[in-house]
Amino acid sequence: MTELRAFSADGHAAEWETWDGRHGERLSLTWENEAWTANGTVERERVQYVLRLSPTWQVRQFLLFRDLDEPDLWLAVDAQRHWGEVNGSYRRELDGCVDVELACTPFTPAVPIRRLGLDALAVGEAAEFPVIEVDVETLAAEPVLARYERLDATAWRRTSAGATREFTIDELGLVVEEPGRYRRS
Repeated sequence: MTELRAFSADGHAAEWETWDGRHGERLSLTWENEAWTANGTVERERVQYVLRLSPTWQVRQFLLFRDLDEPDLWLAVDAQRHWGEVNGSYRRELDGCVDVELACTPFTPAVPIRRLGLDALAVGEAAEFPVIEVDVETLAAEPVLARYERLDATAWRRTSAGATREFTIDELGLVVEEPGRYRRS
């Protein structure tokens, strides 16, 4: 695989299950208003997330819903990578971060992989950039340095804060399998 296949403007749906097969996630990706919207529902953590992405896969907004109709966490970023909450609170500690990642979903690694494109990294090369890791239980949003390393045509390694995750992707850049954690259902 030398390049990622484009998503259809009609959108895309994907489903994953936890490694033990007990819980699932449903993702819908839609093209609307000249941008992508990723909407995921994660059974085990009982959360829904929404990522609004530019056509070039830059994060614009992140919403996390737990048990209320209104978002529990709503972050947005401007062109200078300054982050804030919908209530107007400026989040200086998140400035410079380029992505939002959730440990409870296999979808969020697709965002930097699609943004980088496969031509940007040869096998064995890596890219590092600041991301926001969100804890869906506590709503903590912490900046961390994430490293994405391309292991082969479809295998990747993500490392941050001493934790390493290896996974394989399909021709769209979506995780197919992350041993011990998730697999496409």
